[in-house]
Parts: sequence; structure tokens; C-alpha cells
Amino acid sequence: MDFVLGIDGGGTKTAAVILSLEGNVIGYGEAGASTYGVVPPMITRNHIEAAVRQACLQAGISVPTFKAAFLGLGNVVSEADRLAIREIAQDLGLAEPEKMDVDHDIRVALAGGLSGRPGIVLILGTGASCYGLNEMGQTWRSGGWGPLIDDGGSGYWLGIQAMHAAVADFDGRGKATQLASSVKSELKLTSMDELMNRLYAQNMSRTEISRLAKLVFAAALNGDEVAHAILQQGCDLLADCVSAVARKLAMDDHPSEVALVGGLTRAGSIYLGPLHRAILARLPECQVHLAEMSPVLGAGLLALKILTSSLPDSVIKKIHETSKDFLTSIEEPTVIH
Repeated sequence: MDFVLGIDGGGTKTAAVILSLEGNVIGYGEAGASTYGVVPPMITRNHIEAAVRQACLQAGISVPTFKAAFLGLGNVVSEADRLAIREIAQDLGLAEPEKMDVDHDIRVALAGGLSGRPGIVLILGTGASCYGLNEMGQTWRSGGWGPLIDDGGSGYWLGIQAMHAAVADFDGRGKATQLASSVKSELKLTSMDELMNRLYAQNMSRTEISRLAKLVFAAALNGDEVAHAILQQGCDLLADCVSAVARKLAMDDHPSEVALVGGLTRAGSIYLGPLHRAILARLPECQVHLAEMSPVLGAGLLALKILTSSLPDSVIKKIHETSKDFLTSIEEPTVIH
């Protein structure tokens, strides 16, 4: 039997999925991070290989040369980036060169989020980015330029804003906020004066900072005005990204779909509600919902499209049906109000 391979590589994990040509999910595997430019190339290679081997083990097959393979990795945006990942995939013998494609992880998130349909995906995680595909096959990306100059509305951005609000309250420069006490407690500080050492001398990681986002959600749920203002600003920044993609792709004057994916979607209505309203204020005719499939399944779907550009609805349906045995975290799409 012939199979295709999908890879979704990010800053937390590398996921691999094996599909039959009919859309049956037969194997899934995970390994460590593989974000390009952040993880060393050899580690990226090793994690891709480990995820594929685990997927093959679950599928009960030896590691073959797949009929097609699609790899979507974080930070792959230039042609040089794609070439570097393509060389790794070719070295691993994942597929014949002409049956292999490489792109950024936002593309596989869109393919999974809308089951291959044109539209827009908004990634809400440690970072934030937006990507769209229109009916003519044109694409555009907005945001995702990294924490130093971008990522507004992301988990990392919310964590930074939580600390900013906390020290502004402590100094007397800003409004009183519950974030002053919750940041101090979360970071186990005996005094706010210890924050500088924790942040700079101990080099708090992006992941550690992004965990502070939950404090903003909790404070907002408890009626904190400062936290509410932070969330509204974050939602406006994210909605601006969606609007920019829609305008660039001429999708702003007719109905379109926006899929949301990433860890922050689990925050619930305290964040998704104002985000939905902010998007609708810019794009009144769009429909916003959670992703229909995970990004790794989007990579598998794109691998199938290498073999045939038009996939029958039966294949999409089969991916949905059979993936539930392997990826229990996938939820049914939900329209957000």
C-alpha cells in the first residue's frame, strides 16, 4: 500500500502523520522541537526522523520512501529556509524530490484549520501569526515577525504586558491591578524588586513568560480593568493581522472563513469573545471558528495534494473520521460568538 507523510514542526514538538491515499490516518508520532533557526539543523533532522519512526512503528510499517511528503516548520519563510529543510528531508529519504514540498507551519495550520478550503488562519500561541489563501491560489502572511518586533496578542506578549502592568502599579505610574500580586506570586518573588533579577539575570524564557498570560485571563475574569484593557489591545492587534491578510487577498468584501488554532484558544470566551468582535468589526461578513483539524493533519492533506490537486470530499471525510483514533485532542469546529 502507498502512503504519504505530513510533518508539523514547531518550538515545542515535531509531529508526523502517515496517511493512506484514501485519507486513512494509520500512524502518528512525536519528537522534540524543530523550529528552523532556533533548533540546530542536526537536532531538527533527528527530531523529524524520530517522529517519522514513531509514526511508522504505530502504523506497523518499516520506514519507507513515501509517495509524497509535506513538511511545515516554524520560521521557514524564505527560499533559503525551504532549501535547508528540503535537504534534511532528502537526506532522510522521505520522498522523491519532485514529490516533496516544504513551507512554514502557518500553511499547514491553514490546511488543517479549514480542511483544505481557502480562507485565513490565525495562530494563537506563544507567538502569533496569520496566513491566508484565496480562491485564485494567492497567499499572504501577516505578523509572526518574532517577539522583539511583533507577536502582538500572543501568549508571550500577554506575559510581557502582565509584568508591565504589575511594575507600573508597584511604581505608582499605572492603575491598580490584581496583576501586581498575581505576577509576584506566580514568579515566587518575595519583593517586586526581585523581578529584574528573575527576568534578566536568570533569563526567563519565552515559554516561562508566555505562561503569565493565564494571569491576565484570570484577572479579567475577576473584573480587573487593566487586564481587560490588555486583552482588548491584544485582540485589536490580532484582528489587524487578519484584516491585513483579507485586504491583500481581496477577501475583505465578501464572506470568508477564519480558523483559530493554538494554545490560547483554550482561554475561552474571555479572549475569544473580544477577538471575534474585533475581527467582525473589520470583516463583517467573515465566519470565525476553531480549527477543524490539527496542523499535522493539514500537512498530511497537503502531501496528498502533491499527488492530486483536487481531493474528493470522501478523502477529507476519511481524514476526519480516522484521525480521532490517533489524535484525541482534535475537537469539532466551533463557531465563536
